[in-house]
Amino acid sequence: MKFTKMHGAGNDYVYVDCTKERIGDPESVARFVSDRHKGIGSDGLIMILPSEKADFEMGMYNADGSRGAMCGNGIRCVGKYVYDHGLTDRTEITVDTPSGVKHLFLNTADGKVQTVRVDMGEPILEAEKIPVLAKDPVVNRVFSFADILYQVTCVSMGNPHAVIYVDSDVKELEIEKIGPNVEFDRHFPDRVNTEFVNVISHDEVSMRVWERGSGETMACGTGACAVGVAGVLTGRTNRTVTVHLLGGDLLIEWDEASNHVFMTGEAVEVFEGEINV
Repeated sequence: MKFTKMHGAGNDYVYVDCTKERIGDPESVARFVSDRHKGIGSDGLIMILPSEKADFEMGMYNADGSRGAMCGNGIRCVGKYVYDHGLTDRTEITVDTPSGVKHLFLNTADGKVQTVRVDMGEPILEAEKIPVLAKDPVVNRVFSFADILYQVTCVSMGNPHAVIYVDSDVKELEIEKIGPNVEFDRHFPDRVNTEFVNVISHDEVSMRVWERGSGETMACGTGACAVGVAGVLTGRTNRTVTVHLLGGDLLIEWDEASNHVFMTGEAVEVFEGEINV
């Protein structure tokens, strides 16, 4: 199987061009390639597929083999791959995902994609649709995780997010202890991605993320979008905010007129290879 290792703000995936390759058991392949000791090493597997609804389709699997609905960092790299590898010559493309068709705007220099702006669509705020077992709205709602109280704001960007604001430097958090308690809490029937956020100003926040099925990752695009929405809902940040993640920065804009969330960030190809799976 030929593959390309790519990352967006440090959120890394193994990409396979499934217009040419065939993967019969993507769950097992995702677990194998994601292993950082015995595989390639990644946060999961992303397959680039032909689509009848859009220019391309993105199939995403987490490191534990579970199917992912959407990945903001991953879809930016899909945009870079299809342009840089000659699958398209257009700088505006559409990509079908389980969360719907997304529109990508590719920013190029010297014939290569440098950054990608993604229309992530409208945030989902209804508790039942996120899903979270609570009454609407889930904004600054108090939850108890492992007998510790947290104020939580829940948003779906095609996958569920729980945003928790902290007063201290997020780098000091024992996220490996807190993250699983939130991910598997009974309030989240589909599990949940958790963002821990420290507000720097109305235009700037820092964030760490615990992703369902993958653990802590260097970045989460849909999570950064959820943080942008939560910041507005709780009055902490403006509609345009820079989110600092462990792997880099993302610019998030929640447009008031359209209600759509836009995310802009880097897309980087690391290396190519071939592996037996």
